[in-house]
Amino acid sequence: METENKFPSENIDLPSKGLLYPKDSPLSTGKLEMKYMTAKEEDILTNQNYITRGVVIDKLIQSLIVDKSIDYSTLISGDKNALLIATRILGYGEQYEFQYGGQSHTVDLSKLDNKPFDEELFKGGKNEFSFTLPATKKEITFKILTHKDDMDIEREIKGLQKINKESNPEMTTRLKYILISVDGNSDRGFVRKFVDNEFLARDARAFRAYYASIQPDLDTTFYPEGGPEEGVDIPIGVNFLWPDATI
Repeated sequence: METENKFPSENIDLPSKGLLYPKDSPLSTGKLEMKYMTAKEEDILTNQNYITRGVVIDKLIQSLIVDKSIDYSTLISGDKNALLIATRILGYGEQYEFQYGGQSHTVDLSKLDNKPFDEELFKGGKNEFSFTLPATKKEITFKILTHKDDMDIEREIKGLQKINKESNPEMTTRLKYILISVDGNSDRGFVRKFVDNEFLARDARAFRAYYASIQPDLDTTFYPEGGPEEGVDIPIGVNFLWPDATI
């Protein structure tokens, strides 16, 4: 009997290990099967409509996911980052060459590791966490952003910038989507006003650091000679999924 999947595929480990998804979601296994890229997927990369709409990479990743029952919009950002790296490997190989600091560098993308995180915080597939703000002592609950959240944030920011072209509301807009409640009050209007008017800079800074520390993700740090001791993120340039493009 001929199987539906005619192309070779690989099982990709999700940085979250599936712990943020409901038990009835295929993503709760912590793995996702992706097929190798074909000429059909290269058509997606050159689709001008997708490029103009800014969805070309998402369309490409979705086309490589074998299980079409998976709800792509529910993927958390860190898991989607891992799928982006896997897409590059399945399409054009693990060796990625890029420019940094005026020099050419090459990394083996297959050697990248998932960032460690405290699995004890992730209970029962529930995307909800708590944090006490150090300055005001307010108790907040929050979630790890999903692909749908990222898209909603992008649309809201574009709308705000149409009203005021000089505004840069990305940080506060993201916080409004991340926060679920403040001192037990989950009213969306209340949470948004809190971010705009009461979220002290030092509290926001401490929260962003904590959020980054618990968020499952792929570690894309590399350490160029003469670069900062803590390393820098591998730059995702135009030649990441278009390796023949001129830099």
